[in-house]
Amino acid sequence: MNGMSTPAIEILGLTKDYPVGFWRKRLRRSLDNLSLQVEEGEVFGFLGPNGAGKTTTLKLLMGLIFPTSGTARIRGRSIDDVSMPEQPYFYDYLTAREFLDYYARFHRYGSGERRARVDRSLERVGLTQAANVQLRKFSKGMLQRVGIAQAIQHEPQVIFLDEPMSGLDPVGRREVRDIILELRRQGRTVFFSTHILSDAEMLCDRVAVLHEGKLQGVGAPGEIMSLDLQGMEILFELHDGRGLPASLAGRATQTGGRFRTEVPDGELYAVLGLLHDCDARILSVSPVRPTLEDYFLHLVKGGSNSTYAVEVNLR
Repeated sequence: MNGMSTPAIEILGLTKDYPVGFWRKRLRRSLDNLSLQVEEGEVFGFLGPNGAGKTTTLKLLMGLIFPTSGTARIRGRSIDDVSMPEQPYFYDYLTAREFLDYYARFHRYGSGERRARVDRSLERVGLTQAANVQLRKFSKGMLQRVGIAQAIQHEPQVIFLDEPMSGLDPVGRREVRDIILELRRQGRTVFFSTHILSDAEMLCDRVAVLHEGKLQGVGAPGEIMSLDLQGMEILFELHDGRGLPASLAGRATQTGGRFRTEVPDGELYAVLGLLHDCDARILSVSPVRPTLEDYFLHLVKGGSNSTYAVEVNLR
């Protein structure tokens, strides 16, 4: 990333309060002084449990609601000066082609340009064969792809997606992941919220963790997962009739004919020696490190004052 270039997204102290209660209204803070930057061409994951403030942030960035304080810029333009479409409403009696043509008309394209853009968008999301099928017959994964096609058909440089994998089966999630990876290859910036951590690990250049409206940490998934070595995992097989060494009984789990055990780093060579003495076949030895899910759950349970959050220091 070129640190001297204008960030694709720059969030500066965004705060949002909502009034709650019927008779005596009080304010509930949904987003608390959020500041972060997303660079051009990044796939940036915005992580947090339900109610963390992810959707509020996206609505603020798209100008659908207004902040209590703070601001943001998208490619150098204030969110007060950026016009963006709301999440599409799916008119289920329309075909995919008719739906995309309807939204293309908002950009005042001529009929030939609309047709070309609709065809190109359908091809990008893998829906060319279903172009003339009514949306009411689409699966949720196909509807997600139609929504993404609508979002990218005018070739935006920054794409916002709110929980794009939510509720999808494994095939649907794979389809949406492939689309995000293709957008990255095109050099576009993708900012998406999710609570599906495996997708964030697979797709994102960087992630931010939000909890109770507050930013807990920002960093590359690989940086987060490479912090603390938790031990070494050994996968091995025993020859017929051979038993586990007594010191490993209760520490190894068996799946089929294979055993798996996790040992502290300092005990690795001693345990390998024991397995060698009983003529075990070592299949793999690999480090055990925190996953993004471990990091996320620790922050959520421990809060921003946890020693782990301070130690990571990814803000």
